[in-house]
Amino acid sequence: MSFLTDLQVQPSASPAERRSVLGALQRSDVFFRYLTQSSAYFVLALLTAIFGSLIAGGYLAFSTFGFSFLTTESWNPVTEKFGAVAPIYGTIVTSAIAMLIAVPISIGIAVFLTELCPMVLRRPIGIAIELLAGIPSIIYGIWGLFFFAPFLQRNVQPELIALFKDVPVLNSLFAGPPYGIGILTSALILAMMVLPFVTAVCRDVFDTVPTVLKEAAYGMGWTTREVVKNVVIPYTRVGIIGGVMLGLGRALGETMAVTFVIGNAHRVSASILAPGTTISATIANEFTEAVGDLYTSSLIALGLILFFITFVVLALARLMLMRIEKKAGA
Repeated sequence: MSFLTDLQVQPSASPAERRSVLGALQRSDVFFRYLTQSSAYFVLALLTAIFGSLIAGGYLAFSTFGFSFLTTESWNPVTEKFGAVAPIYGTIVTSAIAMLIAVPISIGIAVFLTELCPMVLRRPIGIAIELLAGIPSIIYGIWGLFFFAPFLQRNVQPELIALFKDVPVLNSLFAGPPYGIGILTSALILAMMVLPFVTAVCRDVFDTVPTVLKEAAYGMGWTTREVVKNVVIPYTRVGIIGGVMLGLGRALGETMAVTFVIGNAHRVSASILAPGTTISATIANEFTEAVGDLYTSSLIALGLILFFITFVVLALARLMLMRIEKKAGA
C-alpha cells in the first residue's frame, strides 16, 4: 500500500507520522526528478563526447589540408592527398533521391492503410511493413548487388539512356554505360530501406486523427481525397515531418547496403548512373586499411562532416516543426 493511501485510510495518524510519510514522498519525488534530469544530461554529455572525439581525430586532416579538404575531389592514400567532395556529394545525392522516391510512396501506403484498406488486410500489410523494416542492411546490399543491380543494368538503365539522350540536362543526368551499380541503384535501395520507417510513423500519426473530424468532413460531402488533403494531412503534419526526418537520418548514415551497390569510386559525376561513394561507405571500406595518421584522420574527418550534415538537417527540421506549431497555435 502506498504512502498516500496510508494517509487517506488513517485520518487519525499523528502529526509525526504524517510528516514522516510526507517527507518520504518528497524524497522519492526529488530522487525521481534528479534521475530523469541526469538521464537527459547523460545524452548531452554523450553527444558532446562523440563530437569532441571526432574533432580531435580529424584535427590533423583539417590542419593539413585546410578548407581544401571540403573542395577537393582527389582521394589518393599513396600520395596522402585527400578530399571529401566525392563522399559528400554521394551522401547528399543518394539520400535526396531516396527521400524523393520513398516519402510520397510511404504517405500513400499510410493513407491506404488508415482510410481505404479493408480491415482484413490492414494487419497483414502492417506486419509486412514492420518485417521490411527489420531486415538487416547487409541483406539489402547482397540482394541489390546480385539481383537488383543486374536487373537495372539489363532492363532499366539502357532504356533511361535511350529515352533521355536527346533531352538537354537529362541526357547528362542519365549518361554513360549501364554499369548496374552506381548512385541511382544505391538511392533506390535506400528508398526501400527508408520506406517502412516513414510508413510506420505516418500510419500511427494518421490513426490519431479524431474520427469526429473525418466524419464531419464526409458529412459535408467531401471525398476521401479531400478528407486526406484538408483534414488528415494538416492535422498530422508535425508527425509526418518527424517520420521523414527519421527516414532521412537512416538514409544519411546507411553503410553496408550502399557499400555493396554504389561502386565505391571517389569521383563526382553528373550522371546518377555512374559509380560513386558516400561518407559511410568510404569509412567502412577503408578504415581497416588506414595505416598512416593522416589517412586515419581524414576518415575521422569524414565522420565529423557526416555528423555536421545530420545535425544541420535535424536542426532545420526542428525549426520547421516550431514554425508549424506556431502557426497552428495562432
